[in-house]
Amino acid sequence: MSAPPLPVELPRSILPAARLRGEPRLPGDKSISHRALLLAALAEGESLVSGAGDGMDVRATAAIIAALGAAVERVREDGPNVDYRVASPGPDGLHEPGGVLDCGNSGTSLRLCSGALASLPFFSILDGDGSLRSRPVARIIEPLRLMGAALYARRSDTLPPLVVIGSPRLNAIDFSTRVPSAQVKSAILLAGLRAEGRTTVREAVATRDHTERMLRSRGIDVRREPAESTGGPVAWTLDGGARLRPLDERVPADPSAAAFWLVAGAIHPDADLTLRAVGVNPTRRAAIDILVRMGARVEETALGAATAAGAATAAGAADVGEPLADLTVRSSELHAVDLGPAEVASAIDEIPILCLAATQARGKTTIRGAGELRNKESDRIAGIAGGLRALGARISVDGDDIVIEGPTRLVGSATQTLDDHRLAMTFAVAGLIASGSTTIDRAESAAVSYPGFFLELERLRA
Repeated sequence: MSAPPLPVELPRSILPAARLRGEPRLPGDKSISHRALLLAALAEGESLVSGAGDGMDVRATAAIIAALGAAVERVREDGPNVDYRVASPGPDGLHEPGGVLDCGNSGTSLRLCSGALASLPFFSILDGDGSLRSRPVARIIEPLRLMGAALYARRSDTLPPLVVIGSPRLNAIDFSTRVPSAQVKSAILLAGLRAEGRTTVREAVATRDHTERMLRSRGIDVRREPAESTGGPVAWTLDGGARLRPLDERVPADPSAAAFWLVAGAIHPDADLTLRAVGVNPTRRAAIDILVRMGARVEETALGAATAAGAATAAGAADVGEPLADLTVRSSELHAVDLGPAEVASAIDEIPILCLAATQARGKTTIRGAGELRNKESDRIAGIAGGLRALGARISVDGDDIVIEGPTRLVGSATQTLDDHRLAMTFAVAGLIASGSTTIDRAESAAVSYPGFFLELERLRA
């Protein structure tokens, strides 16, 4: 499979916008795009993944499953999105890759693929760029070793590259995750598909449930205990031995990408933006709900569920589908909030842009227990604090806690993205309201998750 190169996006210097109007084009949900491609490779037959995000992270997963023996074709390109057709021989027909599997900057590719590879009887190496090589992998190695796979990494099994020697006879485990991580949970469940017995993953804080919904839609009986959707302790179980079935599905618009425009609309004095068909899964919508608590004028029009074609399980369409909504945001007067560790875990990818919102909110916003941000594409706590301070924000860091006092008039300045896509987009949104020119270092990193972001920004301000 070959993909066209991503375009270089300009400008990298952002001037304040007189107003913001329009409907931003959003990429397909990155989390769901990764999972749809990987599950298509694990299901024998042909699957169509429509509207997948076309950022570099998702491209990495598409290239990995192609290297394992799935036929991957880009059948339609549409702005920040692409349709993939995947024809797979199924897990028994996949083969050892001829070289290192390059995850690029994508921790999701590394962690989810390690779970799938754990049950495939061959040798693989998962590697990536310099940023990925600083991401922790011990949290993946521990449970997959307990299941019977052999995994090794550098620095005493803590950092990539990650070697995976899979076993066709994995053991089911009952495992409690040490940090809230949907990626770790998903890796264990993917390995559990071919394990002997019942695999259980326990979480102290419920994380996003895309993998569970998507497994159900492919015929896997994944059960949640307790059954109600709460933010507290939860366990997920599945029995090994069932086969995934191929299917066609459409990927919803990415709520994490939408968060940048929701904040832009809320903090700009003359804004009216509408975001179409955004995924509002209860385990992914924390940023939307936090912004509403802060006073953001967000109108939500439910569109029903995006359900995978042909999905009919005992769980019902409400469980296998992803709820969708159109979101409209207008200029707002924000006030401070206090976010605890559970809310931070639920909105972990959106914390940088929520920090920007807090700079324009009246009062003192506290964000407690955000240590997992240090294990992302960069140390996002240091990155967001440094960038917002450069723009004139009043922000302090105490360990894993962040305190922001607002509202603050931002002043254009040079910002350092640390090659992190979410920091690049956060500082670009800040530039829309800052006086003078805001310079975005390594702005091209936005293409990791949102190709075309800067082009959209210029279109909305025109």
